[in-house]
Amino acid sequence: MAQIDINTILMAGFALAVIITIIKTARVVPQKSNFVIERLGKYSRTLDSGFHILIPFVDKVAYMHSLKEEVIDVQRQTCVTRDNIQVGIDGILYLQVIDPHKASYGINDYRYASAQLAQTTMRSVIGQTDLDKTFEERAKINEEVVKALDEAAAPWGVKVLRYEIADIELPISIKDALEQQMRAERERRAAIAKSEGERQAMINVSEGQKQEVINLSEGDKMRQINEAEGRAREIELIAIATAEGIRQIAEAINHPGGSEAVSLRVAEQYVKEFGNLAKTNNTMIVPAELANIGGAVAGLTEILKIAQPRK
Repeated sequence: MAQIDINTILMAGFALAVIITIIKTARVVPQKSNFVIERLGKYSRTLDSGFHILIPFVDKVAYMHSLKEEVIDVQRQTCVTRDNIQVGIDGILYLQVIDPHKASYGINDYRYASAQLAQTTMRSVIGQTDLDKTFEERAKINEEVVKALDEAAAPWGVKVLRYEIADIELPISIKDALEQQMRAERERRAAIAKSEGERQAMINVSEGQKQEVINLSEGDKMRQINEAEGRAREIELIAIATAEGIRQIAEAINHPGGSEAVSLRVAEQYVKEFGNLAKTNNTMIVPAELANIGGAVAGLTEILKIAQPRK
């Protein structure tokens, strides 16, 4: 029984040794990762992704690095601008390991070092910038930080891809001053817009009044022209009608019995007009030759004969 127990223990120990050897010997490196191998405490090689065999108890995985892009939160810090205003700034740093050997032996902790360097660089850049520019030139500030970090991190086997300012915290007094400034600016713009609107409204009203006067004068001008043309046309038509009437009378006189008809018509008009004159006036006017109406008619008839066209 004792012999069996010893054999079992030996077998179990051997099996355990085999398992440990296999674990120490076979290594699988994941995608986008690198393992740094040391042999007897000295750098041996860097393993890419895939299956690899190591020498048991001689080779060991000293460092494991991810080649993916890493995101590091840079803690908030107090910076002083060029115009002596204290602001709190925090940011986000994006970097990537491009040389696992340098990242392992070039620095103890490249993540911590990059974050600290980002803070010191940010303080330096903000110290050269006015407060107003920190909001307007964020992209420029980020580029300057990335440039400084990338140069410093090159010996560490790390590539700094970009840096982004997450937040800028201002003191309460500065916030109040900026709010008052922005309020004053908005009020100034509103006053300018209002005055511009009123000015444009006055211009529009004056332009409308001007156009109204022009339209009225044009209308009055056209009315006078139309009235003048109407009167001229009226006079022309009356003259034409009068001439036509005279012509027809002259033609009627030349016909047989025309002179007698004209004499009779003249006598009738003479008597009619004399009667109207008596109705419209209180004073009665009696012609000296009232008894000789026939003579007057004859005289008028003779005048018509003289005035008629000769054939």
